[in-house]
Amino acid sequence: MRPMLATAADAVPAGDAWIHEVKWDGMRLLVQVRGDVLRLFSRTEREVTVAFPELARPAAGLTGYDDLLLDAEVVVLRDGRPSFAALAERFNVADAATAARLAGQSPVTLMMFDVLQAMNTPTIGLPLRQRRQLLEGLDLNSRYVQTPPVFEDGTQLLAATADQGIEGVVSKRLASPYQPGRRSLDWRKTVHRKADSFVIAGWLPERENDRRLGAVLLATPTPDGPLLYRGRVGSGLAGTTGESLRASLEALAVANSPFAEGLPPDVPGGVQWVRPELVTDVEFLGVTEGGQLRQPTWRGIRHDLTVADLVRTEVTDG
Repeated sequence: MRPMLATAADAVPAGDAWIHEVKWDGMRLLVQVRGDVLRLFSRTEREVTVAFPELARPAAGLTGYDDLLLDAEVVVLRDGRPSFAALAERFNVADAATAARLAGQSPVTLMMFDVLQAMNTPTIGLPLRQRRQLLEGLDLNSRYVQTPPVFEDGTQLLAATADQGIEGVVSKRLASPYQPGRRSLDWRKTVHRKADSFVIAGWLPERENDRRLGAVLLATPTPDGPLLYRGRVGSGLAGTTGESLRASLEALAVANSPFAEGLPPDVPGGVQWVRPELVTDVEFLGVTEGGQLRQPTWRGIRHDLTVADLVRTEVTDG
């Protein structure tokens, strides 16, 4: 099952038909519990259980239920705020020893917000109001797991998240069923700074030192196949982040540009082209009339997303 997705909104919806939650700036997980067996799945239905061993510990308080399927967001908290970069380092770990070491250095917190199945009975057809009651009745709160509160005043919550440097708010219609894999107007996200996912199409070395990664070229796939150029990002790629990313990109090197319609004239020469397979998250202030990102900042690789997911997102958001 794929999780239900929220539609971007310019303002928080008002009225008592809605509840509002903090948008935690993490990665979605579907959590399956069957007795003492815990399994974790990404947005693309890839199992990632090995990456988060702390969630299977008795101290997490997740195991022991006969049958549960939960929707949640996993975050790494630093000074009470999510660190997307710290989480990105953990999400694609497939080695148990490495995962255990990282769990000690940067433990995750699982933010629970929905129940999709309980006691062998699907609950997705129930209104959110009832699903929320089921979730709160489970009392899932521990060192590694939280069930954050919901709020009636979304505008006030949006202001509070701005003050605390948190990404924004997700608003949900209380009467809505859960729609797996769909981006619905019943869930709406309002954020302070835009963020989205793009595929990397190429990279440029630093001007002063060509052994270092200077910037990557971003693109959005379309339903018909061609890539749309969205600009390039260099901010946030210094140090070990750039070194690690360059190694990944060199393994995807190709001779020719993946852009069928060419590039704007402001793209310098010397681009190292890659197979457009690696998905990244980027923050930005807006989009130019030509569709390029304004003041983009690197956030991290999205190992939980594929290029096909970007096509679906682009279509349903439109």
